[in-house]
Amino acid sequence: MKRVDAHQHFWRLSRGDYGWLTPELGPIHRDFLPPDLEPLLQRHDIAATVLVQAAPTEAETRFMLSLADLHPFVEGVVGWTDFAAADAPAAIARLARHPKLKGLRPMIQDIADADWMLRPELEPAFRALVVHDLVFDALVLPRHLGNLLALARRHPDLRIVVDHCAKPAIAAGGFSGWADDIGRIAAETGAACKLSGLVTEAGAGWSAERLRPYVDHVLSIFGPGRVVWGSDWPVSTLAAGYDDWVAATGQLLDGCSDEEREAILGGNAVRVYGLEPS
Repeated sequence: MKRVDAHQHFWRLSRGDYGWLTPELGPIHRDFLPPDLEPLLQRHDIAATVLVQAAPTEAETRFMLSLADLHPFVEGVVGWTDFAAADAPAAIARLARHPKLKGLRPMIQDIADADWMLRPELEPAFRALVVHDLVFDALVLPRHLGNLLALARRHPDLRIVVDHCAKPAIAAGGFSGWADDIGRIAAETGAACKLSGLVTEAGAGWSAERLRPYVDHVLSIFGPGRVVWGSDWPVSTLAAGYDDWVAATGQLLDGCSDEEREAILGGNAVRVYGLEPS
């Protein structure tokens, strides 16, 4: 089995475009680069990663692609471009020329307008994603799921991956509304869902058992063929170390067969993002 971490980040603070990454975030307010992650990947026999954007600039996307060129374990990059720009299709075509550019991700969770993704001026960008066979990584919150469903209906050929299970409000005990809405995404679209980012949504005192209802729901509605594992490292270290999340994943997947675990922990990412097969 080829194991894949389908959601991780690198950043170099001196680049200056990580507006959300302030000193108040303490332990993650420093550079995180490939030498920091490689020992963790080796310890857990993880062969490849998908590197995901952390800044809303094409400059950061080029920075990530340059790291991918230097470090073969980075087999895919999910970057950023301005979907609302008049030249968005041309920008997407330009970025798509790099073989490791696998998808794009607007930072929807940080956009004040909850209806942003349905704006007419974004339609050419979404069509360009389809033309270039790129994944739309949906960084959404539960309040966006209705609009995400509408977007998927508009663009049935758009390949969608829901990041972090749409960030359910685990710390506040939010479940039913999220469960219903993400259930509709699973039932009515072909989207995949990332099993990632949940420890930070649970916050202090998180445990595998506290996460289990959310993970069990995602597994039941998407099935093991449409769930993709990721670490969300280093953001996840605000709540848990890499080793802790790997161990918790083992517990949370204890009801899955060996074949299902292999799919969730690597095979699905290879298929969804077009990575190198085993």
